[in-house]
Amino acid sequence: MKPPVFDYIAATSTDMAVAALAAAGGEAKIIAGGQSLMPMLSFRLLRPSLLVDINRIPGLAYIEEADTCLRIGALTRHFQIETSPVIARHLPVLSAAMTHVAHLAIRNRGTIGGSLSHGDPAAELPMIAVLLDATLHIESVSGQRAVRAQDFFLDALTVDLDSAEVLAEIILPKLPPNTGWGFEEIARRHGDFAIAAVAATLTVSDGSIRQARIALTGVGPTPVRAAAAETLLIGHALENKLVESVARAVRAAIAPEDDLHASADYRRHLAGVLTDRALHAAWRRAQGEP
Repeated sequence: MKPPVFDYIAATSTDMAVAALAAAGGEAKIIAGGQSLMPMLSFRLLRPSLLVDINRIPGLAYIEEADTCLRIGALTRHFQIETSPVIARHLPVLSAAMTHVAHLAIRNRGTIGGSLSHGDPAAELPMIAVLLDATLHIESVSGQRAVRAQDFFLDALTVDLDSAEVLAEIILPKLPPNTGWGFEEIARRHGDFAIAAVAATLTVSDGSIRQARIALTGVGPTPVRAAAAETLLIGHALENKLVESVARAVRAAIAPEDDLHASADYRRHLAGVLTDRALHAAWRRAQGEP
């Protein structure tokens, strides 16, 4: 199928982009990588009157290290994130997750801002943003605002982003010392959207867990942070009985649905199995094991 007719503007600044979005009165869409937008246009799931191209805006594609965080511009391509030595050093769980994002051709064009703004319920980047307590900086003609990743994803393909706003920057806090990580995903084929995926980090001191994070994707309309399961881990060493309790808490925290890819029961089972694997991997890495 062919996309519907639309006007096109190539913005050369963020101010120009948000002004065009505001003038369109909710009828415009931003195009960056276009990896999600173009198929939706071709199937006429979207019918915008205007596309605002932000690829020519200077200074929106970067990975910068600050004292306590990494700052990533919204136009940064997936492949830049996947291969960044700064991210590999400070947020290796993000580097690992990026290898599961679609295929190389798509990672060369897709952007972190586009993935987060699209909010696909089976995508890896929204889950990692929730796992790492990311802050999203958003711009409009009215000014700037910041939103926690936990609050940004509202429903399937629905995020806290007005039609006249653009996601400009993502702030990711660095992991504390002695933190291990795990990432586990099941998909029909490598590069497909996840049937279920789990990411976890464990910060360990004196043989016990001081901080735990567990996030999931593919098991509901938005990424899930399993707070109750995380609490069970605090103050303990990782043992099999504890992991079994945590896996049960994770299964209780999600509400997957049946679809043509998998049943709800299968996704719930996978969530527990992948949590087990991710936690054991995070524990080993926190102990300095390969």
